[in-house]
Amino acid sequence: MMSSFYSREIFEHFRKPRNARVLEGADGTGRAINEACSDVVQIFIKVKNDIVEEVTFQAQGCVACIAAASMTTVMATGQSLDTALSIDQATLALELGGIPEAKADCSMISPLALREAIYEYRNRQP
Repeated sequence: MMSSFYSREIFEHFRKPRNARVLEGADGTGRAINEACSDVVQIFIKVKNDIVEEVTFQAQGCVACIAAASMTTVMATGQSLDTALSIDQATLALELGGIPEAKADCSMISPLALREAIYEYRNRQP
């Protein structure tokens, strides 16, 4: 039933999420909530020379939410802050082999949390 709804990539990131942990000593933290279904994603980043060195997450949510959070961390790691800011739901959908329309909102909150983490980091800089 679900295998026809979600892509193989989504299931892979849901079953074995990448970077699913709190990042001690994070330079920035962002949090986003999908109020419609109560999904919550928190993103942690470490930055060096305006490059995202490490990204981790914690999430409570559905398959699409967790898979999108996992993929967001993979896509942002090693990128410039500006490139990481460009990650959006459409980019995630492409990388994850498509996201069902009914779950689009669930995948949208990870990029929002990442943006918040980057903005927090930038606001702390002198």
